[in-house]
Amino acid sequence: MSWGTELWDQFDNLEKHTQWGIDVLEKYIKFVKERTEIELSYAKQLRNLSKKYQPKKNSKEEEEYRYTSTRAFLATLNEMNDYAGQHEVISENMTSLITGELTRYVQELKQERKSHFHDGRKAQQHIETCWKQLEASKRRFERDCKEADRAQQYFEKMDADINVTKADVEKARQQAQLRHQMAEDSKAEYSSTLQKFNSEQHDHYYTHVPNIFQKIQEMEERRIVRIGESMKTFAEVDRQVIPIIGKCLDEITKAAESIDHKNDSQLVIEAFKSGFEPPGDIDFEDYTQPMKRTVSESSLSNSRGDGKSEPKFGGKSKGKLWPFIKKNKPPPPPPASASPSAVPNGPQSPKQQKEPLSHRFNEFMTSKPKIHCFRSLKRGGAGPEDFSNLPPEQRRKKLQQKVDELNKDIQKEMDQRDALTKMKDVYIKNPQMGDAASVDHRLAELAQNIEKLRLEVQKFEGWLAEVEGRLPMRTEQARRQSGLYEAQNTSAVNSCAQDRESPDGSYTEEQSQETEMKVPATDFDDEFDDEEPLPTIGTCKALYTFEGQNEGTISVAEGEMLYVIEEDKGDGWTRIRRNEDEEGYVPTSYVEVYLDKNAKDVYKSLQKIS
Repeated sequence: MSWGTELWDQFDNLEKHTQWGIDVLEKYIKFVKERTEIELSYAKQLRNLSKKYQPKKNSKEEEEYRYTSTRAFLATLNEMNDYAGQHEVISENMTSLITGELTRYVQELKQERKSHFHDGRKAQQHIETCWKQLEASKRRFERDCKEADRAQQYFEKMDADINVTKADVEKARQQAQLRHQMAEDSKAEYSSTLQKFNSEQHDHYYTHVPNIFQKIQEMEERRIVRIGESMKTFAEVDRQVIPIIGKCLDEITKAAESIDHKNDSQLVIEAFKSGFEPPGDIDFEDYTQPMKRTVSESSLSNSRGDGKSEPKFGGKSKGKLWPFIKKNKPPPPPPASASPSAVPNGPQSPKQQKEPLSHRFNEFMTSKPKIHCFRSLKRGGAGPEDFSNLPPEQRRKKLQQKVDELNKDIQKEMDQRDALTKMKDVYIKNPQMGDAASVDHRLAELAQNIEKLRLEVQKFEGWLAEVEGRLPMRTEQARRQSGLYEAQNTSAVNSCAQDRESPDGSYTEEQSQETEMKVPATDFDDEFDDEEPLPTIGTCKALYTFEGQNEGTISVAEGEMLYVIEEDKGDGWTRIRRNEDEEGYVPTSYVEVYLDKNAKDVYKSLQKIS
């Protein structure tokens, strides 16, 4: 089947059909282009979605990705990012392999089509010109024949008329002969023109037009093949990324299968474990004893005879505090440059703070707004440098993390120092490359930084050793404390940390809790366990007069000499003793301390042992 033979007379229709084919191709190009735009938009939305849910650096969200479930979610986000990348690949490949190629092909196709139909029109114009020549020759032959017939009839008429002269007849005869000759010439020309036209027409319809239409047919068939190949490429571009997309989905499945609920539960324990034991049983407080003593003399005598069972009123021992009612440290002292009159009034007096034990326990059990003090510490601002506001286990983890960070910083500084040292050696060997003395200042700075960081590491390692040495000590008092912290008001973070620790930063431990007698609410805050007094670690001289009006403080006069039993732990207070019965805290800026190094070392050793 050839368009040249079958469609020899459908030049206009072929022209319309080929134009329609080009329009179809351009429509397909537009379709693919819109598909690439959709793929790019989809990829962009996927990337934005993945970025939206990515954890922010140095934020609390980043810490949450320790759990397997959140790590799996993070892996899903990363795989979705890669998944979006594959859609970008689809868009890029379709743009380069289909849209770009077909756009260039359409331009070539339009040029080729224009050339073919130009040749077709030229051939059509040629055959039309030949036809016009044939028609003109034919009309001329017809006209000459008619003129010859009229000249012959005029001659015959003149020859038959006896009144016409012989000269006129001869003239008419010659005119008729001339017309006959012209008719013969026109006939010969018409015959020649006709033969030529027939030959041209044969060549036109059997040679030129078929060749042109064959080229147009081949052009159209190439267009059809090309659009088919583009459709295959359209599918192949998608098929090529299917394995990678499958891998992304497999990784998401693998991440989902890696979720370990047991491990996440263990991480919760590690994250929030305080290191304390649960509180023990609370002793029964028998308020009927005073009634029995007033009714029965025998019971009164018995109660008097048994001195160990009598409650203590107003007695002040030197031990550590009861777990339910802790003595708060005094409020932070004024700066060293402040005048003595700038000392704040601090917390309320002991009489204002005294409440019955049962009342405080009921408040602890029923008060919903009060939450665990350590929880408030985590959500609050920055705590002390040694993390003493945290439970032992959490404090150990924070200190270990700090030590690791400092060691990394030291390694970075050492790497810079080594690099500068090598550079200095190169400068010494090759002075033209640089001045060796130019790096000395930087080396000195690095040495100072390394020394500072090492001191910091030693400091935190000391605190870490202290915590690790204390963690195994789990007593009844520690269990009671861990439960009673929830009864403290979370509005004061420092007060919470002070309630958990004694003024020297160590955890209070109470011996023989079950045998300790009940104390009436009036003097409950002043009751302590009997313990040996803390040893003195030096002396101090009062620089200013200090009126110790707050609980836990002691009044001193300017120039007074006293004993130091606990040095400043960084909170601005020093614990001193006047005699066996009088001790308390004074602002460090108000005294000049003279520490006995040997006594201080012994005191620290005793602290670690206890």
